[in-house]
Amino acid sequence: MIYAATFAAIAVTAAQDVWEIATPATTRGRLREVRIGQYSDVGDAAAELISVQIIRGYTTTGSGGASVTPVNLRPWSRAAVCTVKRNNTTVAQDGTGSVLFSDTFNIASGLWYRPAESEMIYLDASQRLVVRITAPADELSMNSTLVFEETPNV
Repeated sequence: MIYAATFAAIAVTAAQDVWEIATPATTRGRLREVRIGQYSDVGDAAAELISVQIIRGYTTTGSGGASVTPVNLRPWSRAAVCTVKRNNTTVAQDGTGSVLFSDTFNIASGLWYRPAESEMIYLDASQRLVVRITAPADELSMNSTLVFEETPNV
């Protein structure tokens, strides 16, 4: 099953885990896509770069954000069993976090992470993955979409 989790019009002022996804013991997952954008700073004078990392393996969840209910892209199918959180300003920690993707994006153009199928990031059962950004220079009104897939732990 493929799911989308979204947020819109969130004021971002601090470094944070924009997304956190945790698989239960019965399910594996695969990250298909992440989009991050903002609409409050426009023009060259407001240009800045934000660092982004995708990290798998932390054992302690973050806090300060909110839970998100993912939506199945096929509305006749079951609800997600993975736990999804957004905008955790106290970031996930502990365990062995492995950085799987590290880059920057210009706030004027945003980020669209959509790897080829052979390069998609997998989560084993009972694993956590975060999409982490550095703090912007000033407050940004941000939107984002996380697309992921769940598969049974067989």
